[in-house]
Amino acid sequence: SDDCVSGDGRSYRGTVSRSKSGRLCLNWGSYTSIWGASVGIGKHNYCRNPNSKLMPWCKVKKGTYIVREYCNIPKCSTPAVKPPVVQPQDTELTCGQTSERRLYKIVGGSFTRIESQPWVAAIFERRGRFLCGGSLISPCWVLSAAHCFDGLDQSGKDITVYLGKSAINETNASKEQKFMVEKLVIHRKYNASNYNNDIALLKIINHDGGCAVKTATTRIVCLTPFRTQLPEGFQCKIAGYGQENPWGYSKILKEGRVNLLSQSQCRRKDYYGDAITSNMFCAADPNWSLDSCKGDSGGPLVCDFAGRMFLFGIVSWGDGCAQRNKPGVYTKVTNYNRWLAKNTGLSQYTAGIMYPTK
Repeated sequence: SDDCVSGDGRSYRGTVSRSKSGRLCLNWGSYTSIWGASVGIGKHNYCRNPNSKLMPWCKVKKGTYIVREYCNIPKCSTPAVKPPVVQPQDTELTCGQTSERRLYKIVGGSFTRIESQPWVAAIFERRGRFLCGGSLISPCWVLSAAHCFDGLDQSGKDITVYLGKSAINETNASKEQKFMVEKLVIHRKYNASNYNNDIALLKIINHDGGCAVKTATTRIVCLTPFRTQLPEGFQCKIAGYGQENPWGYSKILKEGRVNLLSQSQCRRKDYYGDAITSNMFCAADPNWSLDSCKGDSGGPLVCDFAGRMFLFGIVSWGDGCAQRNKPGVYTKVTNYNRWLAKNTGLSQYTAGIMYPTK
């Protein structure tokens, strides 16, 4: 809407032209040529937020000075988000629950223990090279990104999966579970040139022929019901072992919070334009200081509904890491519920219920 702001108002294109103090805004063209139409700047004096400040602003004359002042524009009402309805076919629904209730303050982000996101899988090439992250969606199935397996044997025989790992360069046998891959399923419409349908399934099996066992460090994430829509600005979490510097991966699991962006914002020319398909969405830190990065690929973007974590996205691609106007791009998991059910034999309601117990 043009008469209200959502989030920090970067997408506001209304006609309010006075600051909070009531002063008339100056015409943008009279003092700047830096920004352009892509961020709403032109030969007008309407409030805008071209540089990700707290809210739309403009320059005004205050005595002999020209100063920046924020504008008073009403907030758009956020659509109420109803928690996804998960219909247990068992007395206990166990998906999406961490074994610790800590709040943690990836590039940026903070180091965390696997207990805070116990569905995170660490996927390695059998020779020991770290490939990608993943998410445990049922005891026998891990969900990841298709591009992680480009150039590998598609049988999955060269892949090893660990659950319960807080650091990829350490082994803690009391917390970890190790698996071979019995089957690797790459989405048959995955396009390596633009990352469309960037989704893959790994069927895991241990040396005893079993699957994952529920512990404090290994749990299942909930699958989000078909085509669930979340509003722009909704805050979710990402986790991974990804790149922290040019020389290598973080090695220790990191976690961070990002806000969902609207498709229209992510498809703006100064963002990614038409590279964003309907199977993707974008999320970013409002200050551009935190982002998923190389090596986080395949890992989860999870959103909290009523204390339960739902898998909404898979880390897919992005232009650099934590760069302004270049948010992380994620595979939209809710577009693939039928594909998941067909390939795993699970319905979206049985994932997270049928655990073996130790």
